[in-house]
Amino acid sequence: MFIRISRIVVVLSLLAIALAACAPAPVTEAQQPTAQIEPTEAVATEPSTTEGPAPAQEGGWCSDTNIVFFPGGAPGGSFETVVYNGALAAAADTGANVEYVWSDWNPEKMITQFSEAVATGPDGIAVMGHPGNDAFAPLVDEAEANGILVTSMNVQLPGLQEKYGSSGFGYVGAINYNAGFSLGKEAATRAGLQAGDKAFVWGLVAQAGRGERTQGILDALEEAGIEVVYQEIDDATNAAASAGVPVFTGIISANPDIKLVVTDHGNLTGTVQTFFEAAGLGPDDAYAAGFDMSGNAVEAIRSGYLDLVIDQQQWLQGYFGVLQICLTHNYGFAGLQIDTGAGFADADNIEMLAPLVEEQIR
Repeated sequence: MFIRISRIVVVLSLLAIALAACAPAPVTEAQQPTAQIEPTEAVATEPSTTEGPAPAQEGGWCSDTNIVFFPGGAPGGSFETVVYNGALAAAADTGANVEYVWSDWNPEKMITQFSEAVATGPDGIAVMGHPGNDAFAPLVDEAEANGILVTSMNVQLPGLQEKYGSSGFGYVGAINYNAGFSLGKEAATRAGLQAGDKAFVWGLVAQAGRGERTQGILDALEEAGIEVVYQEIDDATNAAASAGVPVFTGIISANPDIKLVVTDHGNLTGTVQTFFEAAGLGPDDAYAAGFDMSGNAVEAIRSGYLDLVIDQQQWLQGYFGVLQICLTHNYGFAGLQIDTGAGFADADNIEMLAPLVEEQIR
């Protein structure tokens, strides 16, 4: 059952209030698993694209906690805006002081920005795990040694989660390989592909951690005997999907017999209709599937250009990314693992989801 954002916020607010009322009293300095850091002023770097939740409540149960939060991409992007709105809602409900850092989905930039965030001495940092476990490991070790809590979203960092889970390192997001494999298998089945048919996969397999989702798609299609044309998403397209139009038209021109297109990137999925039209394809010329829900994806499904979308429920990634740090910093809770799932959206259920997408919570 789908509910309006106001009801979601109310329910989660009640959860926060209940935790404040019945959880153990905030741990003392001697009891805390990590060192306390003096609060620093932190403000949102970009306004929400919607009206959003109310300002953070003064004196909330997490109001003395300073968090640096990575929404992932660029302000206004379809996927990252929903993540951001979830974080805004959590900050409003708990009173946390949250600073937002945008990374254009660039793993190298995320690493640099993480180091810069550590230098400011926040109480916690919620990161997108795209750079991978090995790239983050020495930096997270440094942060944890300095009493800074870290948790991850969207891409799991299993080694770090295992090492620091007892002190609050959690994960909220889909299990990437499983989600990719599920989408690839479902798309091939629904498209009616046979062994030897050709599919185009546009993904990020070269990225450690994040690439597991693309690899899942590739494995599912290859297991079904599908011939795969693969293209790595370049930095320009990663940052702005419209930059990929020449790439897409070139692939289709060289492979006019492609029957399935899979985009492993939320912003690219929302741009599928633009890609198809630029390449001279009609809505029935190829089956299109991808990640994630957005307003553009809704319209593309309605128009018939986009057939299948797997939904990560990224609003929850934002909300629980902030909440995880609040729970650990104030009450000493260990890291939580929350799988935000792999539900499918298509023409049969899009009108049920559309109002939530319009409010930028799905």
